[in-house]
Amino acid sequence: MSKLEEVKAMVEAGKSKLIPDLVQEALDEGNSAQEILKAMIDSMMVVGNKFSAGEIFVPEMLIAAKAMSRGIDVLKPLLAGKSSVSLGKCVIGTVAGDLHDIGKNLVSMMLESAGFEIIDLGVDVPAAKFVEAVKNNNNVTLVACSALLTTTLPAMKETVQTLKSSGLTGFKIIVGGAQVSQEFADSIGADGFAPDAGLAAKKAVELVKTLN
Repeated sequence: MSKLEEVKAMVEAGKSKLIPDLVQEALDEGNSAQEILKAMIDSMMVVGNKFSAGEIFVPEMLIAAKAMSRGIDVLKPLLAGKSSVSLGKCVIGTVAGDLHDIGKNLVSMMLESAGFEIIDLGVDVPAAKFVEAVKNNNNVTLVACSALLTTTLPAMKETVQTLKSSGLTGFKIIVGGAQVSQEFADSIGADGFAPDAGLAAKKAVELVKTLN
């Protein structure tokens, strides 16, 4: 097994103590920082798919993300300034009136693992604040809106429609949450929907690739 394959396996297994040395060994073996990062992202996609399929649960996903984070720490000096690594910035938040953040935090973690730079607006975020965040940050390619409560679905609709009518371009909008469905996402004009954190990263990558 190559060091690259070992890195992938150890990220998937959540072996955060072993990852920094393994990443360094993979670099020493001649793999580029980009190749190693891609291998770790691929591992997190596998983890996300397993989570979506109910084969693993939140704790395992968190452990894998922590392992990847440790690996990225080793790569950061080598990746600095190389925009090809990044998928751009993602503005994420739970919509106005909703104070739930566990799902949002899991999605943030998966999106960061996939290569997005996260701008987390927190919970109870009014539509205008999402628009402001897109205006005030360069290279926002994704806006992710979360809502857990049925009562806050109108706020999600308002957020998506405010973003769409803002005149701002160059980004896609993904929505999710316990009460959100594909039908609802379509009805409010969102670009994408994901039923859970595992699939959110996969869908987000697909959406952003259509921008190029």
